[in-house]
Amino acid sequence: MDMISAKYAQAFARYNRWQNASLMAAADQLSEAQRQHNAGAFFGSILGTLSHILWGDSAWMNRLTQTPFTPTPIDESGRLWSDWSAYKLARVAMDERIIEWAHSVDDSFFKNDLTYITAKGIQVTKPLDLIVMHIFNHQTHHRGQAHCLLTQFGAKTNDTDILIYRENT
Repeated sequence: MDMISAKYAQAFARYNRWQNASLMAAADQLSEAQRQHNAGAFFGSILGTLSHILWGDSAWMNRLTQTPFTPTPIDESGRLWSDWSAYKLARVAMDERIIEWAHSVDDSFFKNDLTYITAKGIQVTKPLDLIVMHIFNHQTHHRGQAHCLLTQFGAKTNDTDILIYRENT
C-alpha cells in the first residue's frame, strides 16, 4: 500500500510555507530579547526552535536532492541563526526550495529508499515515503512548540489547522 503521493508532498509544502509565514509574523510582534529568551524549550528560545526546524529542513532537502553537505550537529541546530532578519530570508528561501522540490517529484519517487548519514554520523536506509512524512511531521511538532512560546509572550498567532488552510486556498 502506498502511503503518500506527490500531491501530498505538494500540499504539505504549501501548508509549511503558510505556517512559517504565520509564525514569523507573530514573532515580528516581539522584541529581539523575547525571541531569543531561553524559555526551556527543546532548543531554548523561539528563534532557537525555529532555527532547529530550518536546520532540519536544510539537511533533508540536501539529502533528498543529493546536494553535498556536512550536517551541523543537532546540539548546535538551535544556534545557527541568531539574526532575525537573516533567519527570515533563509526560511522563505527554504520554503520555496521545498515547494520546488515537491513539484519536481512524481508518485514513483516515494516507492524508493534513501541511504543517508544522520547528524550523528550513522549511515541508515529508510523508505522515502516515511522520510517525507517525517519531514512534515517534524516541522509541525516544533512549530507547535514555537507557537506555545509565542503565546506565552502575548504574541497574536493565527490558526494552525491544515483544514482551515485547505478551506482558504
